[in-house]
Amino acid sequence: MPRFAANLSMLYPELDFLDRFEAAAKDGFKAVESLFPYAYEAKALAARLKGNGLQQVLFNAPPGDWDHGERGLACLPGRESEFRAGMGKAIAYPPAWSAKRCGRCT
Repeated sequence: MPRFAANLSMLYPELDFLDRFEAAAKDGFKAVESLFPYAYEAKALAARLKGNGLQQVLFNAPPGDWDHGERGLACLPGRESEFRAGMGKAIAYPPAWSAKRCGRCT
């Protein structure tokens, strides 16, 4: 049986990002994903996830300067420290969200 996650970066654009969690839950989603959640503290996102019975199943590491066409830093010479810092930021988010695993993770 397929399981779908609401992409909160794309769905419900008429709502503030934090309000999209409730909208996804009301539409029957059990899981959400987003491109780059870093404008919000992990604890604020965790509260929205928990409050709406949702699980975060996907998000991306910081991409660099998205507005100027960057779509990742790993292959850009001279940007190694920015890439490492971005990965550190990305790694710090999931522990605040939930200890519950999605069932596909080990």
